[in-house]
Amino acid sequence: MDKAVALKYSKDVPAPFVVGNTSGIIAGKMIKIAEEYGIPVVKNDILMETLFLLRPGDYIPEEVYSIVAEIFVFIKEMQDNV
Repeated sequence: MDKAVALKYSKDVPAPFVVGNTSGIIAGKMIKIAEEYGIPVVKNDILMETLFLLRPGDYIPEEVYSIVAEIFVFIKEMQDNV
């Protein structure tokens, strides 16, 4: 079954947080819409299992900070090179 989690981070908050999560057909649609709007999509099944347990508004747990930071840095570098 497909799953999707959307994260957001800004300097105004202490950590990235979940803005949405879903599974099944809706997850597929969420991913497709993100791609259509140029929103980066990263597939990491292990991270997904941790983040999927959270609710929108929840901050990510400290144990995944480094993984999420690496993903955000990668995305930033990609956007800077466009």
